[in-house]
Amino acid sequence: MNGALAGLSEALRDVVAIPVTPFRDGVPSHREYADLLRRLVDAGVRVITPNGNTGEFHALTGPERRALLEVAARTVGADAHLLAGVGHDVQTAVAEAVHAGELGIPMVMVHQPAHPHVSRAGWLDYHRAVADAVPRLGVVPYVRQDWVDGGTLRELGELCPNVIGVKYALPDAAAFGRVRTLAGARRFAWIAGLAEPHAPSYAAHGADGFTSGLVNVNPRLSLRLRDALRAKDYERAGGLLDAIAEFEELRAADRSANNVSVVKEALHQLGWCERTVRAPSTALPPRERAAVSAILARWGAVDDLAPRRPAAGGTTGDVTGDVEAVAS
Repeated sequence: MNGALAGLSEALRDVVAIPVTPFRDGVPSHREYADLLRRLVDAGVRVITPNGNTGEFHALTGPERRALLEVAARTVGADAHLLAGVGHDVQTAVAEAVHAGELGIPMVMVHQPAHPHVSRAGWLDYHRAVADAVPRLGVVPYVRQDWVDGGTLRELGELCPNVIGVKYALPDAAAFGRVRTLAGARRFAWIAGLAEPHAPSYAAHGADGFTSGLVNVNPRLSLRLRDALRAKDYERAGGLLDAIAEFEELRAADRSANNVSVVKEALHQLGWCERTVRAPSTALPPRERAAVSAILARWGAVDDLAPRRPAAGGTTGDVTGDVEAVAS
């Protein structure tokens, strides 16, 4: 791995933010997207994945994804490292990786192949096609299948020197530890891909960083958890997990059906964007909106989460109405 790629690998050992894609009138709002990205950067976030799952990657069109990368490249510049999400069919993944490179984005994260029939050799071919197309970019596979084992990742690393990290998103920290050892503990940057709730257990098994959707709403909490894990202060990390537990439980409920909706509802209540999500996701019903409002009130007492401006499509008054409706 050359010096530039080694530097990118080192950068991934951090909080990897997955920004939402704000919609207005049914299409991505580039102005609000830029505002949300700058909010992350200004808070101290240094790795950002446009077109990740929290960004509703699979619900966006190709032109929308490309435009969002362009906004991200202009907005973030050299202030943080961008890790562009790419995927779908091989040709689309390759084309969007090349486009990211043309924009000056230094890394791409390859979503798991969206295909009902994936062989081990085919998985390697898919990722190799992307990596070979952008040899100067860092490449990070997103692993969500338990059959992608340490030997498979080791082979991918041997075939593709620019594969610099692995986003591992299976809820088994011990299995992750075995995969990491077999693949090469220091060959890749290892990112815990199931966000803050799994970050401490993954860190204990060698993870270098973790992804976050929560960071859209309360970046200070995510960064404090990162710092606690770097210091191996697991008591402090446990306290931070307690503070975010209800929020993350709302996101995980019903097979994570509202994973993105909870984040967007919180941002809506804080005045950053509409609560709108695209099918097959849905916006939160009133009871869950009220729960989000209560969480924000608790966080705001210590983290200055006062509303930015009247929320798009409404004000904090409509949240109060939701709470009253539930209470009645």
